[in-house]
Amino acid sequence: MVVKKTTAKVEAVVLDEEKLHKLIASLSVDGGEDGVRQLAQTLQTCLELSEPVQQIQLVKKAGSQLEALSEEEPDGALLQACLHALSLVYTSLQAKNPLRRAIASALSSAPAWLQEQAVSSLSACLSDCLSNPASERSPHIVDTIAACLDGFTLGERCINRLLPEVLQFLHKGLSEYLHQNSGLTGRHIAQAQLMHSCLAAVKASVLVIQRSQGTIGAGLRAEQNRCRLEDTLSSLLGCYTHILTDEEFVQSVQSTAGLAVVLLIRSVMGCGDEVASVVCSLLRSSAPGLDSAPRWLKPRCEGLCASGRPPGVSLYLCHGALAMLSWKGALPGPQWERLLLLVPNTLLDLDVSIKESSTAMVVARVLTLWSSAALDCLQAGGQPCPPRLQQSLSGGSELQRHLLEHIYSHWEHPLDGVRHQTRSLFRNLLLLHQHANPSVSDPAEDPYVAELTRSLLGLEWHMRGKYGSLGCLVELYGAGHLLHIRPELPSCLVGLMGDQTLAPYASDLLERLFVSHKAQLASEAGAADETATRDWMERWHQTWVTPLLQVLCRARLDQTTYILDYFLPKLLRCSPSSLAHMVQALQDTTPPCSQGPSGSRGALGALMTCLRAARAQGVVPSSKEGLWGGLVPLSLLQQALVHKHDQVRMDALGLVCESHRSTEAVTSQEMDLIRHFLPPNLNSQAPGVRQQTVSLLKKLLCRMKDSALLLQKRLIQEREQEQRDGDQHTLHLYKEFLRWLCVRLLEVLLPGSSFSKCLTALHLLCLLGELFTFSTGPDVLALGEAVTSAHAQNVLYCVASNFLEVKQLASTLLRQLPPPAVGLQVPERTRRLLQAALDLSTSTKPFDSVTAAHLLHLLLHQPDLGPALLHCAQEQGLEFRPPSLPTQPSDAVVLELNTLAVVQFLLRCLQSEVSRSEASLLQAAASYPLYGRAHCITAVLQHLNTESLSQTEQWRRVVSELVAVCYRMSDVVSPVVQSSSPEGLIPMDTDSETTAGLQRILQEIQPRDTNDFFTSARELDTAHCDHTQTRTTHTPSLNTGGEGYRVTAQMVLVCCWRSMKEVAMLLGQLCQSLPLHTQSGLITEEQVEGVGLYFRQQLLQSRHRGAFELAYVGFVRLTDMLCRSGSPALQQLPARWLSEVLEEVKSSDPSSKLCATRRSAGIPFYIQALLSSEPKSSSCSLLKMTMRELIALAEPSASGTTDSSTVPQVHALNILRALYRDTRLGENVIPFVSDGMQAAVLGFTSPVWAVRNSSTLLFSTLITRIFGVKKGKDEHSKKNRMTGREFFTRFPALYPFLLNQLEEAAATVESVSGQVKLHPSLFLLLLVLSRLYPSPMDGSSSPLGLAPFMPFIIRCGHSAVYRTREMAARALVPFVLVTQVPSTVHSLLQELPAQPGPGIQHNHIHGTLLQVLFLLRSYQTDSHRPLPAGSGITEGLRRRMWLASRHNGCEVTRGAFLDVLVCLCGPKISLLDDSEVGDLRREALSVLMASELVTPDSSSTAPGPGGTQYLLSLARVALSASVEIPELWGGPGPASRLLRCLLQCPQYEVRELALEGVLRRLQEEEEEEEEERRPEWLDQTTLSNLTGLALHETHPQCLAKVLTVLRVLSSSGELEWRDGADVLSQEEALLRLLALTQDSAHSVELHCAALTLLSQLVVQLVNSNPQGASAVACLAEWGSLVCSCCGEEQPVEVKLTAAEVLVSCTATVLTSTHLPLGLSTSLSLWRSLFTLLQDEDQDVRDSASDFISNVPAPLLRTDVTGASVCPPVALDSGVGLLCRLLELWGQTPAGVLALTEWLLGDEDAGGEAVVDEATGLNEEDFLFEKGDLNLWAEPVQWVKLLHGHVGSLILASKRTRAPGFSGPDQVHRIRTLSTRARTQAFGSQRALDSLPALPQFSSTMELARLLLRHQRATLVLDVLERLR
Repeated sequence: MVVKKTTAKVEAVVLDEEKLHKLIASLSVDGGEDGVRQLAQTLQTCLELSEPVQQIQLVKKAGSQLEALSEEEPDGALLQACLHALSLVYTSLQAKNPLRRAIASALSSAPAWLQEQAVSSLSACLSDCLSNPASERSPHIVDTIAACLDGFTLGERCINRLLPEVLQFLHKGLSEYLHQNSGLTGRHIAQAQLMHSCLAAVKASVLVIQRSQGTIGAGLRAEQNRCRLEDTLSSLLGCYTHILTDEEFVQSVQSTAGLAVVLLIRSVMGCGDEVASVVCSLLRSSAPGLDSAPRWLKPRCEGLCASGRPPGVSLYLCHGALAMLSWKGALPGPQWERLLLLVPNTLLDLDVSIKESSTAMVVARVLTLWSSAALDCLQAGGQPCPPRLQQSLSGGSELQRHLLEHIYSHWEHPLDGVRHQTRSLFRNLLLLHQHANPSVSDPAEDPYVAELTRSLLGLEWHMRGKYGSLGCLVELYGAGHLLHIRPELPSCLVGLMGDQTLAPYASDLLERLFVSHKAQLASEAGAADETATRDWMERWHQTWVTPLLQVLCRARLDQTTYILDYFLPKLLRCSPSSLAHMVQALQDTTPPCSQGPSGSRGALGALMTCLRAARAQGVVPSSKEGLWGGLVPLSLLQQALVHKHDQVRMDALGLVCESHRSTEAVTSQEMDLIRHFLPPNLNSQAPGVRQQTVSLLKKLLCRMKDSALLLQKRLIQEREQEQRDGDQHTLHLYKEFLRWLCVRLLEVLLPGSSFSKCLTALHLLCLLGELFTFSTGPDVLALGEAVTSAHAQNVLYCVASNFLEVKQLASTLLRQLPPPAVGLQVPERTRRLLQAALDLSTSTKPFDSVTAAHLLHLLLHQPDLGPALLHCAQEQGLEFRPPSLPTQPSDAVVLELNTLAVVQFLLRCLQSEVSRSEASLLQAAASYPLYGRAHCITAVLQHLNTESLSQTEQWRRVVSELVAVCYRMSDVVSPVVQSSSPEGLIPMDTDSETTAGLQRILQEIQPRDTNDFFTSARELDTAHCDHTQTRTTHTPSLNTGGEGYRVTAQMVLVCCWRSMKEVAMLLGQLCQSLPLHTQSGLITEEQVEGVGLYFRQQLLQSRHRGAFELAYVGFVRLTDMLCRSGSPALQQLPARWLSEVLEEVKSSDPSSKLCATRRSAGIPFYIQALLSSEPKSSSCSLLKMTMRELIALAEPSASGTTDSSTVPQVHALNILRALYRDTRLGENVIPFVSDGMQAAVLGFTSPVWAVRNSSTLLFSTLITRIFGVKKGKDEHSKKNRMTGREFFTRFPALYPFLLNQLEEAAATVESVSGQVKLHPSLFLLLLVLSRLYPSPMDGSSSPLGLAPFMPFIIRCGHSAVYRTREMAARALVPFVLVTQVPSTVHSLLQELPAQPGPGIQHNHIHGTLLQVLFLLRSYQTDSHRPLPAGSGITEGLRRRMWLASRHNGCEVTRGAFLDVLVCLCGPKISLLDDSEVGDLRREALSVLMASELVTPDSSSTAPGPGGTQYLLSLARVALSASVEIPELWGGPGPASRLLRCLLQCPQYEVRELALEGVLRRLQEEEEEEEEERRPEWLDQTTLSNLTGLALHETHPQCLAKVLTVLRVLSSSGELEWRDGADVLSQEEALLRLLALTQDSAHSVELHCAALTLLSQLVVQLVNSNPQGASAVACLAEWGSLVCSCCGEEQPVEVKLTAAEVLVSCTATVLTSTHLPLGLSTSLSLWRSLFTLLQDEDQDVRDSASDFISNVPAPLLRTDVTGASVCPPVALDSGVGLLCRLLELWGQTPAGVLALTEWLLGDEDAGGEAVVDEATGLNEEDFLFEKGDLNLWAEPVQWVKLLHGHVGSLILASKRTRAPGFSGPDQVHRIRTLSTRARTQAFGSQRALDSLPALPQFSSTMELARLLLRHQRATLVLDVLERLR
């Protein structure tokens, strides 16, 4: 991205009148040609001018005149005057003014003899400024001082001359700033300005001291004035100390002060060892080392060493020491060495104590700075490095270890900068190690580097920090080093590219690796011949390109998106020649149209991806030799553009549209490809695909525009006629293409078009308007003529769409279209549109008011809006006079006056409606809900530029009235939203009789709710409910039909909360956008404060979530404005309001008005808005104060729980939760996370439910804040975890807290009596601890080690609560390092009893077994190696085998022991060695054979507690032995017996588990084996068991699983169906399955499994006997069953199954030439397929579109290949295919009539036409109508498509003279159809005529429905006409 450099603003010289006249007078001279006089004249002219650029030119001229002066030239006084003028102007100019730079340059060019005089002159002016500074001039003078030292030698001499004065001035300025700062709390803008000035002053003082070293040294040695200089320097040091120790100062100022302290000490003391000694003492905060400092400096240094100084002081001093002392070259002495090693230790100590992320950032930066300084020391040429230093800095030393631990705990820090600095530090540490050990160059021979690389590679890949570190290793040691240790690294990294969070990191590392690897291979090969180069390139391709292509072809599409974004471009940049290799490889492997696994892009997709990336990189050759260098045939591209997968289509489109050169001409082939792509791709449901489509076509259109400009230029310059003709032709093609595109897009915007199609079309049309133009002017590519009036009307009607984005785009487009086409200049049309907008603004449907706002926005630009408004006002009888427009007004004036008129009109309407609603809110809710008008006012005001208004007085009046009417509106509706249960306020009534009671209820409501639920329950007062009030409310008639209106509770509630929302938005808009009423403003400070108090009341008292959430949005606008306003009174309001609300929260009790239910309702929002208005760059004092107060309230009070402490505690917890969640407070709340966590955990111990509930919510928020948003379904995935070290480094205060709490909780767990004692916060503690995991990088010596937690967690495993034991086992895993797992497991096993005995605690046994199990599982996933031999685990288990047998009476512990056995014996590759695992399996098998699974107890009936889990654990062992790895358990003998027992077990859970195991094994074998044969473990008995189970199983899940297993088995050959001893024939099995499928609709899973198996058998039956299939009776039933599964109302799973069924039977049933199911059933199945292709669910459509690939090739059209295509193309091809099949089957007449019936629509829809359609318009007034559910299908397009194909079929049958339509049956059907169509056409036309004016806006849905019915009927009549 090219960033435009901001240029400094040139301003003219500004001097007061008197000074200017004096200066000009001093330069006045009479004639004379000598140099001095010319110079004076030039300067005089310069001062008289006021144009800054001319002044600069004259100053430059003066400079050259000055340079040319010779010493002989006289007139010293005049010359002095010239120098004085230049100096005076220099010191008076503002900062960054280029004129100042020009004067400095002019003065510097003075000849040598004049320089001293120039210095004196400048010094005099500067001294003048310094001697009497006014405080407001202070920043300007500071800036002048800094400018003098900025590359201006005369200025520098000047400062040196005036040094004492300059230093004194800076000290004085700083002291004043320090004094001012204390009085500015809460005024953020003023505080920020002060900080800016303070920073400038400190920076200037640093510059002065830095540039005046010699002068300072000389001054301190001199006898006279020494004391004065010492005092000044001492006072400056005092100022710096104040800044460093005062935490109110922002970091940048403190950091600069740290630099200044060290610089000042160095300037005073020189560069010897003493300086280092003093700085060491300052860092350590110890006074003893300060003795070497001068006597006057020592007390100030001691002040800086005071105890209790903030921890940041050491940090800034470290920074100062590194930046201000010179580390290059050899160190001057031992103290310097001590200082160099002290800095990192000081910083690492800070690491644990700091909380703010910004400080962590500084620590990271300073550590990196330190590592660079250390490198400088080591690289000092000539002198050897001191041995102690060398030892400390080399790898493996204590210091390096601590630094690496810092890196490991910060490399995943949330701040990007910290992560970046950490990576730089790691790189520098490696370099330090290299320099400290120069003798070892090969990394393989360096044990430190080799071990570091191994441990980094061994870490989990989800740790993002390791990527950068590995990148550093690659950079310093080459890729070969890593590939040698881990050869599979490339494919591993490419596999990680599917994860969005890891892709950028993995791609960066990949890039470093392959670039480095290529360079290494090339350097090894040297300058070899071509063959050798080919060889090493081949090796490189094998390593990097092959894994990439495999992933591209086979991985799921969503996993490969980032490969295209991040990896491929980098690879092609590194090696452009690899493209040919990729294309070759992809076209060789398979035919490119072949498929990869389902959901992948296949070779064709991969090819498009590679080509697209290459073309965008400019790697593909230019298009001279055919398309893209002839690399790919055109047909392949066409296939890819309509491919089923979105990403393949997008890649192909990208290949066509993207180009490396922006002016590359668009070829006719490319335009044809776009014509091929666009129609089927406009209607895309996925937002991502729509965005990509639009952005890629934008690239193409930009290219077209740029190349057209180039062609037009060439046409003017070209000489050759041939070239000119070619260019002319190209421009003509462009114009044709753009016209086609424009018309095509405008044509799709019909009523009934889908939302996604309208959206894409409007986006593209807006692009056409931006890039080209819709004018009808002379521009070659103008598109105005293509837009007709009908097109423009369709765009206008899009404004009525229910989708906001469509409305916005349509409004934008209408302003671009030619005005004559839109036709808003016609007064009658403007009036009708305005009336429609005004009607919509009072609609009860919330979305109508948005439409009204968009229409008004369109009309605001029309000059005749005033008369139209006047007409509407007269019709309504409103007092209203619109302001009249002047003659020939500008657009801005039209807009302002029209806006004023509309706002006034709407305001009048609103005022009268509010008056009426004050009388009856119900009537308002039913007929003129107030929010529509308010919304329109807000929307209209948004488009007004409020900075330059002409009608200020009128606007002021309007604003006052608006604010007043807002308050009135709020008063009307607030009783509802502030009641304690706004949602259930009014009983939901549907009959109009009961509405009388609603009035009474509303009158009874008063906002008198309290928080009584804390103390007592509310009881209804029944006394006055018995007698009815005498005043009954009559239902007024609202519509002319005389029917009473009905109000539902929903209407009243929506009216109220939306009105509150609109009031909030309107007030927020007024405050935010209107200028303050100082001179020409429109809104006064009192009004603003009033609005603030209004918001406060709403937020603190509303109970309805919609109301207070939206009041919050308005309030945020207000607080933003308060901060930016220039008024000190307004700036201080947020701080005042905040302290008031905190006081109110503190003192709240059950009787207060603050709402303590509903998560404190609006209170958190109120506080959030006030805090987020505080500028990010400030010291965030309000946030810190608020957090401290809230945390104090949230923690349990010492005096115990009382009402007065409970309510504030609940509020505090709820507010804290909101603040921790607020992203705008971001990292600023992190320092308070530890305290919040403590409050949440302690809150759990409260006896009050409300406190515990709020604590739970706070706790879950904090878990998300600490560990990040959950990144997947797995609750325990490592992505949302942290190493223990990182966690406790970032939140050190939690270490002792969690440890103490855990100790306390663990003490309550041991319960010998078996009583349950549950510590309230135990669960939370275990939850937090289970989110940590040990890092292999953790140092064992860490003070924050995890070891102390282990014994307590193990003890928690003895709890009597099952869930606690499980949590404890899960929490133990992170605390045991992988290497310690075997010993820990062994010691846990030793705790288990060796034989049964009396005092056995089964809770203990179970807890211990769970811990063993979880540890072994984690070892299995993490270590990838077996347990070490002799770990004693096998022995320990075999000794305690009684726990798994019947000797153990507790089934829970038996189950847990069996789970441990499964973990060790179940997997093929066990954790134990073969002999151990063999013994263990034998013992396990004997336990299994003796268990209840094989020899059930006759006595026991139902399993006891834990019995089912125990049986499931047994079943897992049995599955391993019988299905998964029978060969390792003792062969087929016991295997088949065990499987039979499993399948016949009475517990359904066991049967289900067994069937899942069988299914899993079958699917694995299906993938492994190419030839299909039945596995050995499936003998005949098992098969008959399975078929018998299918016929008799009663449990639906088990039955579904059996059927799925049978489906997999029957796909490899025909099954023999047995029911006990009987063998069933295929037909019998079919009938039984059909009955089962028909009865199973209650269970989706079962229904799908049964349908799939049944259909598989049908296909097999038809395949075996195509002719005789029609004789089988049940096939027609099967057909209707499949059809019933395709309905819109069916669950998605059922529709997906139906789609798979239809796809699988395409070849055998749907396209068979024998018509096996008869015409009627076949047509029904085809129609169902077409229904699925238009389903709303994308997966269903995609699945159904696969039928194309099963169609026999001869039946397909030439332009359609059997590749997978997108649903719209599949639908079109499908209908065409059906028409060809009808001809083949010889069924054209019957087929044509059947398709014509489809065209007309269903019978029931036709029946409606007979009823008078007008009655359908009084539609039920539901607020949120669902409308048509399918947003994707487009009946209009479907009808057109069908009509086209039927027409072609009729033509074809007439050409072939096929048997006609003259049979009596056909004639009768034609007559019936004709009658139905005529009736339907007549009925729908009548209904259309009876719709109100502009029905597109008032009854959009109804209009679309009627138009579709009319179109269907018309098209049917057309078809029947052709048949005659």
